[in-house]
Amino acid sequence: MQAKLIFIPCLVFCFEGFSEQSIELVPAKLCHQRNGLGNVFAKLKGGKDVSIAYFGGSITAQAGWRVKTLKWFQNRYPDVKVSEINAAIGGTGSGLGVYRFHQDVLQHKPDLIFVEFSVNDGGASPENIWRGMEGIIRQAWKTDPTIDICYVYTFRVNYEKDLDRGLCPRAASADEMLAEHYGIPSINMAMKTAEHARNGKLLYVPAKDENGKEKPTPKDVILFSRDGVHPLDGGHTVYTDVIADAMIAMEDSKPLKHEIKKPYIADNWERANLVPLSKDMMSGEWQKLGAKKGLGRRFRNRLPELWETTKPGSKLTFKFKGTKASLYDILGPDGGQVIISVDGKTNPKPRPRFDRYCRYHRLASLGVASKLTDKIHEVSVELHPDQPDRSSVVNKEKLKPNFNPGKYDGTGFRVGFLMLLGDLVNGD
Repeated sequence: MQAKLIFIPCLVFCFEGFSEQSIELVPAKLCHQRNGLGNVFAKLKGGKDVSIAYFGGSITAQAGWRVKTLKWFQNRYPDVKVSEINAAIGGTGSGLGVYRFHQDVLQHKPDLIFVEFSVNDGGASPENIWRGMEGIIRQAWKTDPTIDICYVYTFRVNYEKDLDRGLCPRAASADEMLAEHYGIPSINMAMKTAEHARNGKLLYVPAKDENGKEKPTPKDVILFSRDGVHPLDGGHTVYTDVIADAMIAMEDSKPLKHEIKKPYIADNWERANLVPLSKDMMSGEWQKLGAKKGLGRRFRNRLPELWETTKPGSKLTFKFKGTKASLYDILGPDGGQVIISVDGKTNPKPRPRFDRYCRYHRLASLGVASKLTDKIHEVSVELHPDQPDRSSVVNKEKLKPNFNPGKYDGTGFRVGFLMLLGDLVNGD
């Protein structure tokens, strides 16, 4: 199924299996302690080094609540070395997160993981939220049952419609059902944001005059954001204060080994994994980009090996035993398009590696096979000779000074990993 796109300014959401399915929304609460965070606080109180992972999208990638809460831990426990694992990627949700979780988080041995996907999962079906988020939980506790996990719920404009009724928005409601099942604590910073706005203490976005000019923010009022999504410093301070209060409330949690319970959803994505590409998967003209310059350097933290082809007819072919396969790749202004074949059946419609936000290169994923029976499948992805339609971007960009048409010319196809729900099959 082709990924759908939902746009909020400055943020791109990519979801496979987009759905408007509703679930019963759950009551909003600033902090649900549930089983608490006893393991990490035992280490902090015992003077042992602690590593905190921040796993989410662009709201976490910003130097905001992530930086501020890390500083809070460091100040509260000055004799302890508290370090961070920054595992946030803008415009991505738990659907990609569950695949990259081991590489970006678990291999760094975190003691505490803050999980922030409730905004970027806002357009995903509840089932896919559960599949991804439960896969993350089960991967974590199979690796180390003493890792503490805490869900954090951030805000975007329109979430106030549910929050003002005392309810969590849909994605956070889905997360809360899973959190209740596993005893995971959750902190609802979005709830406090909406409360401040109701009380006249916060503006979601700047007020504007009749000419569209931004009005000054009144004294003692917090300007939360300029786009309704990404907090300014005052918004991040609201988030940090809510988290700090929740941490203090949970400081006396009891340490425990977390239990991997019966799955909440039977077909969760616990088996999701990243698989490196190998030369025997490639035909045509491919090159591995170096890690010291260009796109290889830019994306080396997430894609330590990045392969590129610009030659139409070049293919990537692999076999796997499982139910779903995607590519962890890059979209960009010079991106080409590909033709996908699964088990000998070819979809004639090209899939572009370019979209209407491609003024720059960014991480993405391309679903190539889904809803398969759990057996061996063969997948082939071939670079198409024609370029995708770029008018959605070029028609606007060409009106700007110093427009460079060469930037939007090419058939680039760049892949870092296979993303499999299953296992690679080597050889014949």
